[in-house]
Amino acid sequence: MSARRSSRRSRVGAPCSWRREAGLAAIRDAGLEPYDIDGLVTYTVDENDELTLVRALGIPEVHYWARSPGSGYGACATVQLAAGAITSGAADAVLIYRAFNERSGRRFGQPFGTRSGRAPLDFHFTYGIDTPAKMYALWFRRYMHEYGISNEDFGRYVVAARRYAATNPNAWFYQRPITIADHQASRWIVEPVLRLLDCCQESDGGVALVVTSAERVTDTPSPVAVAGAVDAHVQGTSIMHNYYLPDLAGFPDAERCAARLWQQTGLTADEIDVAEIYENFSPLALLVLEAFGFCGRGEAASYIATGAIDIDGELPVNTHGGLLGEAYIHGMNTLLEGVRQVRGTATNQVAGVEHALVSSLSSAVILARP
Repeated sequence: MSARRSSRRSRVGAPCSWRREAGLAAIRDAGLEPYDIDGLVTYTVDENDELTLVRALGIPEVHYWARSPGSGYGACATVQLAAGAITSGAADAVLIYRAFNERSGRRFGQPFGTRSGRAPLDFHFTYGIDTPAKMYALWFRRYMHEYGISNEDFGRYVVAARRYAATNPNAWFYQRPITIADHQASRWIVEPVLRLLDCCQESDGGVALVVTSAERVTDTPSPVAVAGAVDAHVQGTSIMHNYYLPDLAGFPDAERCAARLWQQTGLTADEIDVAEIYENFSPLALLVLEAFGFCGRGEAASYIATGAIDIDGELPVNTHGGLLGEAYIHGMNTLLEGVRQVRGTATNQVAGVEHALVSSLSSAVILARP
């Protein structure tokens, strides 16, 4: 696997040009040329046309394409789709990409309006649940109630993420760390669950990765192996409205992902050196840490408070700053950071990384040294 990113958060730009720029860089980083690519994978919400990208990159022929359901939840599922295509023989080299204008274009964090055209969203609009922050906060509130978690507990994760972002030149919040007092002073978005600094950014940019077989990467300076890739959605869960489960204080999709990933790879939580976790809202980092067994149910807040997720801690988490600190490219930049950590080229490099977990909530991968 090879990866590259293109991001222009301060410019009103064109997602097509960014996916071409990032795609071409990823292809060359893999030691390949556009004519080697014969598969494409992105998300169902991506508005860029595959054939347009084929023309823009000069790819002569595509044999396979697929899209993972939803948005950031499916970031790691794109790797599963690409790896499946490679192992089945449906494609030889697959380009994964995601690009959008979420800051200068349509701002997803704003109210959707009276109708979205999507039945689940339209149903909840009736009750005034018209932004992602409102949608997720209802779920997080039960977790807080069950385990006595406060917004300040979420803030300790945010402070750690911003500490990483402050030393990452690619991060929007580069050189801008915060304290817990700064977090607590930020305005409420959904009281008493989410403050402004608990919410991810809205970014312009693009990220691309290439997945191919081990036999094809002889010219790649530092390839990264996909040790495992899984996806799991249990009955009753939703991409945004997790209100219909018997236990609302946990995260069953992530729990099932963890179980499948440990079974598939033969690894355990103790063998993970660094974790990159999709967190469009800060509570998700806590829920995923618990789901994967890095700590017990309801213990993530105290786990973070000990410094466990810091660069010199037991499990460094979101070493690029996460979606809250670096950028929000629907979790694809989280995958990119996992690649860099295994390669040993990350800005906030963890020493001796053998296995990096990347979680996009209902999908997950483990990246490893070949």
